[in-house]
Amino acid sequence: MLSETFKQFKGKDAFVDIYGQEEAKRQILSALIMNRHIVLVGPPGIGKTTLARNITKLLPEIKLNDCNFHCLPDKPFCPECKKGITTKTKILKGEGRFVRVQGSPDLTVEDLLGDIDPIKAMKFGPLAVESFTPGKIFKANQGVLFFDELNRAPEKIQNALLQVLEEGKATIGSYDLDIEANFIFLATMNPEDFAATEKLSEVLLDRFDFVFIKYPETLEIEKKIVKIKSETLKEIVFPEKLLNITLGFIRSLRNNENLERVPSVRASMGLYERAQSNALLSNRKEVIMEDILEAFNSVISHRIRLKPSVKYIMNSKDFLSKEFNKFKETAEKEGSDYP
Repeated sequence: MLSETFKQFKGKDAFVDIYGQEEAKRQILSALIMNRHIVLVGPPGIGKTTLARNITKLLPEIKLNDCNFHCLPDKPFCPECKKGITTKTKILKGEGRFVRVQGSPDLTVEDLLGDIDPIKAMKFGPLAVESFTPGKIFKANQGVLFFDELNRAPEKIQNALLQVLEEGKATIGSYDLDIEANFIFLATMNPEDFAATEKLSEVLLDRFDFVFIKYPETLEIEKKIVKIKSETLKEIVFPEKLLNITLGFIRSLRNNENLERVPSVRASMGLYERAQSNALLSNRKEVIMEDILEAFNSVISHRIRLKPSVKYIMNSKDFLSKEFNKFKETAEKEGSDYP
């Protein structure tokens, strides 16, 4: 079983691509060891997809038949492998065992399970097993099926997942055939108050363990994320004092009682990158406060949502200006590092 791989990471930091989030990492590893299906819940831009990809890096290389169902050489189950049509094998590294599905209203059951190939149907017949082309569920066999934004998928998709999550196999209706699907199922979900989300059925929710991902716990962790993950201009210096005040302000917005939607770590990265590029355009080798302020409206205003009681008084741009001045004055009074 795939879960056997994860026992060796007991007492280690298995998810080295994610900074902080120690409780979430422990919960994920615990669930993986017991072969549980996982949904990572949290707002956009906090590393849910990065965490999912990190899991595949933990998987060892595997030898598989070179078929569309990823059969194990000693346990073939697809029609081609059983008949000996597929004779070649391939080696897949951990990262090659990652299949992504993007949740959206356009996603179809055929995208997940598969469909009849019309060319093959003309050759073998419309109900022949050989005419079936597998979907992403089978391409993820012996790997990780990552379903991004599960609660944006329509009800038909949710229903299609029920059997495969419970039994590890999918029944293809037209063929009267059970096809195995052995994979780690990892999904992400945005909070229900986000636009275009669907309500998940109780029977589907009952098949998952939820792990809640939060914003970076400390300013130091967020600084580390921004410095390492951003597309930086190495020739442009971003003074540490300015970075503290910039990210400190972003973090203060997440606790602002006047906001319904708050900026993610992507906003922090965006300000970092845009401030550097503004300095470059001004022929300076070091970021100054004007470079940061110039990027505020472009980077942050659409990433926040004012509460109704506030948005009728001022727009996002004026709100950010007012809140930043207030934050800066408080920082100066408290003797922070702000220059």
